[in-house]
Amino acid sequence: MSLLEVDGLTKSFGGLSAIESLAFNVAEGQIHSIIGPNGAGKTTLFNMISGLYSPSAGRIRYSGRDVTGAAPHMLAAAGISRTFQNLQVFFNMSAIENVMVGRHLHENRNLFATLVRLPAIARGNAEARERAADLMSYVGLGAYVRVDPGSMPYGALKRLEIARALAAQPRLLLLDEPAAGLNPRETGEIDQLIQKVKDSGVTVVLVEHDMKLVMNISDRILVLNYGRKLAEGDSDEVRRNPEVVAAYLGAGS
Repeated sequence: MSLLEVDGLTKSFGGLSAIESLAFNVAEGQIHSIIGPNGAGKTTLFNMISGLYSPSAGRIRYSGRDVTGAAPHMLAAAGISRTFQNLQVFFNMSAIENVMVGRHLHENRNLFATLVRLPAIARGNAEARERAADLMSYVGLGAYVRVDPGSMPYGALKRLEIARALAAQPRLLLLDEPAAGLNPRETGEIDQLIQKVKDSGVTVVLVEHDMKLVMNISDRILVLNYGRKLAEGDSDEVRRNPEVVAAYLGAGS
């Protein structure tokens, strides 16, 4: 069953197409990776799926429902969560508070109840903190629960963002270059974490340049080039595709 369906998707900026007539499906419960050279349109695609950009043409369906052009908060409430290529950590908050932010759509947001500090609000905050601590342990950050992000290593901050995205309780998790800038040990930790997330029942769509990671964990791979689909298949099919080798992987891959 397809959780995400993209059909004829196009995004143009001033007459230049970043994505053109793109179509693909993401099966529920899989890790579906998207690769391609810089400028291939990968982040533009993520921005349309997550509601930051509205498509110029085409449709996006999530769980059988047309969500084309829906606002980011509506998509987040529906179960689509994401991380970003560049760190989006709140350094004026503690690490655990960063994760708690991800739960805001599931909290009581009644203004009156918050102003008068009703007991239900206090209980909700305590539960949110407990859940955030559990998620930090889940992503391997149990030792950083009481730490400020500014003192955390870069690899830990990458996992902190994943914990915050998971706090939204997504069915579909979009990861934009989670291994960028990481050393081999940290990349291995991300690899294991992504597979752990998949095993928990969350569908993962991954944009990543680390080909070893992509080939190791992906159930299916979509290759973009200049905003168009160049190839699609499992890791063996993509690795053997001569057009992919020429455009992106390189003759020695």
